[in-house]
Amino acid sequence: MKRFFKDDTFDLLFRVVLGSTARECADPGEVFACHARIKDGKPDSWFEEWVATASHVEGIASAAEAAGHAVSARCAYLRASTYYSTATFMSDQSKDPAAFMPTWERHRDCWEKAINLWPVPVESVAIPYEDTALHGYLFRPDASDQARPLLILISGSEGSMTSAWVQGAGAAIERGYCVLVFDGPGQQAALFRRGLHFRPDWEHVVTPIVDFLLERNDVDGQRIALLGMSQAGYWAARALAFEKRIAAGVVDPGVVDVGAMWRDQMPERIIKYVDARERDKFERDMGVAFKMMKGLKARIEFRMRPFGVDSLYDVLVALEEYRLGDLAKEITCPMLITNPEDDKFWPGQSQQLFDALECDKEIVSFTSAEGADHHCEPLSTYLREQRIFDWLDSKLA
Repeated sequence: MKRFFKDDTFDLLFRVVLGSTARECADPGEVFACHARIKDGKPDSWFEEWVATASHVEGIASAAEAAGHAVSARCAYLRASTYYSTATFMSDQSKDPAAFMPTWERHRDCWEKAINLWPVPVESVAIPYEDTALHGYLFRPDASDQARPLLILISGSEGSMTSAWVQGAGAAIERGYCVLVFDGPGQQAALFRRGLHFRPDWEHVVTPIVDFLLERNDVDGQRIALLGMSQAGYWAARALAFEKRIAAGVVDPGVVDVGAMWRDQMPERIIKYVDARERDKFERDMGVAFKMMKGLKARIEFRMRPFGVDSLYDVLVALEEYRLGDLAKEITCPMLITNPEDDKFWPGQSQQLFDALECDKEIVSFTSAEGADHHCEPLSTYLREQRIFDWLDSKLA
């Protein structure tokens, strides 16, 4: 498929935004107009143009809301939320990294305003978690208290609430599911507002969520499904090895070793320093690399933030715990694994997970011939929804 940018990161992020048009979280005209103004590979240009687009659309939303046009306002707030979130991916590499948090807050504020205008009231929930709570949103297909199947949706490492709506919540609602979306440790509001960081053992995250859901009258406790997107392909699989009250699981894609994505992009010598626990040599050589490669340090710091550590060395050591290993054999519920062609993040790991599972399992390929390649199939929203939810419907019937 034709590339939109020469820069790999720009190109993938743009595909994600463009795919968001399927769920009214972007508009093709706005997206391509912004594209035309962005200078390829220039973080400042990316950040500034998406913020400008978001600000303009937020103004449309505010005017529509003030005039009493709730549907128009809701749709515009969703688009603005997407565009602000898209801008933040390059803020660390821009001339003003401190703009990240104000921009993220504007993204979240637009999401909240959209939620307040939803046709069926959305419930803001606080899920008990250790000595605090995880914030989430519970969507229902109608205002009744009828017990329904429920989808727990886990976004990826930087996944926003608008991306959760695009990547499954919207499709689930149309099919009669209740849906819970939330920020887990290291994700979005849990990270930025509560200081909670990534952890490998997500059974300690998902089990309290299931406990919380089973106390509700509008949830059919026999028909709870779990969908993990991107890095959550690991978190979801890990949780399912322990949590047996979930009836079906989907991972998009399968992830058995989160750290492989990091290690595969680094020289073998650097990785050997980590394996040998030679921190001084690692820090010395990475210090040289940071000086020679413009923007490398900022890109890595953006990815490091959710881990709550200051050194790439510490991230790589921590990632040794983010391996599924033999726990795959402990998963007993039916599993669907997506296998997108040309996944640059965890290539081959969907098949590895499928081979390791001993439960009822299915792997489904998404190809470039279908326009459904790349990580999490960003330009194939409807095909992805059809395959995932037809499978879920058959397992939860």
